[in-house]
Amino acid sequence: MSLLDFVEISSGDTVHNSVIWLHGLGADGNDFAPVVQELALPHTRFILPHAPVMHVTVNNGYAMPAWYDIYSFQPSGQQDAEGIHASQQQIEALIANEVARGIPSQRIMLAGFSQGGVIALHTALRHPFPLAGVLGLSTYLGLADSLAAEKQAANQSIPIFLAHGTQDNVIPLARYHASVHDLQQAGYAPELYEYSIPHSVCMEEIDDIRRFMQRHLG
Repeated sequence: MSLLDFVEISSGDTVHNSVIWLHGLGADGNDFAPVVQELALPHTRFILPHAPVMHVTVNNGYAMPAWYDIYSFQPSGQQDAEGIHASQQQIEALIANEVARGIPSQRIMLAGFSQGGVIALHTALRHPFPLAGVLGLSTYLGLADSLAAEKQAANQSIPIFLAHGTQDNVIPLARYHASVHDLQQAGYAPELYEYSIPHSVCMEEIDDIRRFMQRHLG
């Protein structure tokens, strides 16, 4: 499997940590580069991959960067399990690449916004080696029904940062709350953050992200 193309941003000459950060639907790896610059975390390499281009059903089949197809905006609708698993494998390959570059899995963190957050959560909870943490921003728990069978003990206690805007009209707050419930039922203890914003990221959230990363990356 060839690695996804990505934007790489490092702070400092020596790198001790890696963060793999996934953008949302229709964006690309450059989307969160300004946020990464704002975080200014020392000794940390940020990997911002570009999702493959695919046809997205809810957008009239229009081709755009996407981590998986979306058939419906309804929480109870069919999910693209094949596409989610394919993106999981792509992120697993990026994790393996960081390990090969000398960063142990315990110092690798996954993060994602919206659709990217679905893949970050899905991958982290199923990864067979312990990770430093996972951040899900303005997102939801995809394929929740398969989590109990597929989750890995290595990441049962993984630090989880979940944030959502109370005015989000793309992924409603109720879907976020349902995902929190599913995670807690599966034995996870996510840190929960809500902001008075739409489907976006704010400065208060970036400050909270920085503190979370500083705590769990050192």
